[in-house]
Amino acid sequence: MKYIMDLIKGIFIGIANIIPGVSGGTMAVSLGIYDRLISSITGLLKNVKKSLQTLIPILLGAAIGIVGFTYAIEFLLSKYTLPTCLTFVGLILGGIPILVKHFKAGLDEKQGGKISAANVIAFVLLFALVIFMAFQQGADNELTTFDVNAGNMIKLFFAGLIASATMVVPGISGSLVLMILGYYYGVLNTIKNFLDALKVMDMAGLGHGFMLLLPFGIGVILGIFLIAKAIEYLFKKHTTITYSAILGLIIASPVAIFSNTNALADLSSDTAVIRVIAGIVLLIGGAAITYFLGKKEA
Repeated sequence: MKYIMDLIKGIFIGIANIIPGVSGGTMAVSLGIYDRLISSITGLLKNVKKSLQTLIPILLGAAIGIVGFTYAIEFLLSKYTLPTCLTFVGLILGGIPILVKHFKAGLDEKQGGKISAANVIAFVLLFALVIFMAFQQGADNELTTFDVNAGNMIKLFFAGLIASATMVVPGISGSLVLMILGYYYGVLNTIKNFLDALKVMDMAGLGHGFMLLLPFGIGVILGIFLIAKAIEYLFKKHTTITYSAILGLIIASPVAIFSNTNALADLSSDTAVIRVIAGIVLLIGGAAITYFLGKKEA
């Protein structure tokens, strides 16, 4: 049962990672598996069996979420933008009570229950960072393609490195960072083309996609391991400040979501009332899902 639950949570994390403005790290926090995920990544070489037991279902679920939702995201965000965004806001916000619980426990243990100036500063700075990034997205919204050459392969490696590092940090969207760097739609289109080629066993298409996705994937894996080590250190040495920063990142995430999807434009459509009602229902449902899943981990 635990394997199935971790698989489901991994699917949510995978989906979150390809939504501009939604953080896979935030989703992991909301689902209550962030600490366990980070410790499994950093302890992989020391305790291979235990780490793999945690990582395999989560990573498998994430892969399913990314592949399955790659085709759906463009349709949902173009046709049902507001309800889709409200669903993800609910999924994110539903984990806040669990996070606050851990934060308060850290305050009681480390600071006698008192919030320090450092806690406030960490919250404000990271909240501001997400807001700033939300309004720095690239203007090119067209799907693009990459040619296979050394320059693009090196660029994709570093794009994967940077984006994956931010994927691990709660509140910072890796896909949003890719969008800011100008690689989001190109990577998304490359994944779609690769999957299309796989369906018909187009070897030329598979080779083209593989040569582009391999350096990107290597960058992603390397970035995750590097940032996971840093995150583990911060949780051990600066527990409450780290939780304050994460809360700032998470609470700012809805602003990033609405800013980078133009979801509020749905309010001027003929079906605005239906979209709002559906969105509120989905928000509540999303919040209930992450709260339930996160509570089982707490």
